[in-house]
Amino acid sequence: MMWNEFIEQEKKKDYFKSLMEFVNEEYEKFVCYPPYEQIFAAFTYTPFDQTKVVILGQDPYHEINQAHGLAFSVKCDKLPPSLINIYKEMESDLGIKIEQDGDLTYLAKQGVLLLNTSLSVREHEANSHSKHGWEIFTDNCLKLLNQNDEPIVFILWGSNAISKKKYLTNPNHLVITSPHPSPLSSYRGFFGSKPFSKTNDFLKKNNKEAIVWQKIK
Repeated sequence: MMWNEFIEQEKKKDYFKSLMEFVNEEYEKFVCYPPYEQIFAAFTYTPFDQTKVVILGQDPYHEINQAHGLAFSVKCDKLPPSLINIYKEMESDLGIKIEQDGDLTYLAKQGVLLLNTSLSVREHEANSHSKHGWEIFTDNCLKLLNQNDEPIVFILWGSNAISKKKYLTNPNHLVITSPHPSPLSSYRGFFGSKPFSKTNDFLKKNNKEAIVWQKIK
């Protein structure tokens, strides 16, 4: 299975047709993120057969020059608080210094699928495109990955992501859960959860190449 095959299958379903009607209308009437051509960027950077890790977010950042189709990743100088906390945990967990430029494309190219449960959002309005069909699409994506017997690590941060654990039933996979890295919940168990070292331990145990979490210049 390739992601383009999966997306083509979903496009034929009624829910997806209604979803894209809504999304197209939103992008015509309002400023929305990410840029329209980057909505499915996560699937472009991380092919299905190369997916080793899934980090699940909620919806794209909703301010200008932030979202570009990869969960938690930004292409701007000002880093969102959640991403700052992710970098802090990386440094603490792995004992390394992280190059904090915000762009996580280097992880996506290593097999880390940076997936949001909703793939678009209206400017300044968090969750404005939720409950219109994106969740069905991304749930189906998770179900498909779950069927793959090649070991995958699923990292679920926060209650929204953790609610998807019910789709991840394949014993070949590892599911890591913790509170969300946002400032509101990071000190309730996100810090110290060590998801990055746990991920690499699991990958190496299953004869897969570990993720290089530090950006190499």
